Amino acid sequence: MKKCVVVTGGAQGIGKAICHACAKQYDVVINYHTSKQEALALRKELIEKYHINCLAVQADVSDEKQVEEMFKKIAEAGMHCDILINNAAIDLSNLWHLKTAEEFRRTLNVNVVGAYNCAKAALHGMIEREWGRIINIASTNGINTYYPMCIDYDASKAALISLTHNLAVEGSPYVLVNAIAPGFIGTENELDGYDEEFLKEETEKIMVKRYGEPEEVAYLVMFLISEQANYINNTVIRIDGGQMGSV
Repeated sequence: MKKCVVVTGGAQGIGKAICHACAKQYDVVINYHTSKQEALALRKELIEKYHINCLAVQADVSDEKQVEEMFKKIAEAGMHCDILINNAAIDLSNLWHLKTAEEFRRTLNVNVVGAYNCAKAALHGMIEREWGRIINIASTNGINTYYPMCIDYDASKAALISLTHNLAVEGSPYVLVNAIAPGFIGTENELDGYDEEFLKEETEKIMVKRYGEPEEVAYLVMFLISEQANYINNTVIRIDGGQMGSV
C-alpha cells in the first residue's frame, strides 16, 4: 500500500508543485479552502497522469472542527496521513500602521494554528504506526526581517519554525519533523501586483540573481520525506538562492 501525503493549500503555487512531485510515488490528499476549481482540476490531472488514489478535501485549516472532519474523510476513503506538508498560508500585506489586530490574528490562525491543527490530527496515527513525516513550509521571513508591512506574516513564520522544534520532540523517535524556509519563489501569487522595477531590485538581492521555482521547493520536500533523509530531524533548511538584504 502506498504511503499517503496530505498537502494543505495544495491547489496552487508551491502546494501544487509539491502535489505533482509527491504523486510520482505516493497517494495524495489535496487540501484547499477556497480554490475548489483548481483543486478538482489538479485531482483529475494527478489521477490520470500517475494512477494514484487522490482526494481533494475542502477545509479551513484554522478551524479545528473542519480539520477533524477532513481527516475523517481521509480515513473513510481508506487512507491515512503518513506525510503531512503544512503549506497553507495567507499574507495580508498592508502598511504596518494600517494593519488591524483582526488581520494579524487571521494570519496567525491560518499560518500557525492551522499547522498545529493538522499536525495534531495526524501525529497520533503516525506515532501509532511508528513512522511519519511532517514538513512545515516556513519562510526566510521567519528568520530575517525584510519589510514592516509583513510583520504579521513574519511573526507567523517564526512561530511556525518554533512549532517545528516542539513537534519534533513530541513525535520522536518515529516522526521526523522539519521546516523548509523558501525565499522569493516565483508563484503566481508572489509575482502578482509587483512592478518590474521592484522584481528587479529583489532579484538583485539574491546571489544566484533569480527567484526560485515552486518545483525547486518540491524537490527539497521530496528529499526530506525520502529514506535518504532518515537522519534529518528538527531542522530548518533555507532554499533562497543566497538571499541578502535583510534589515
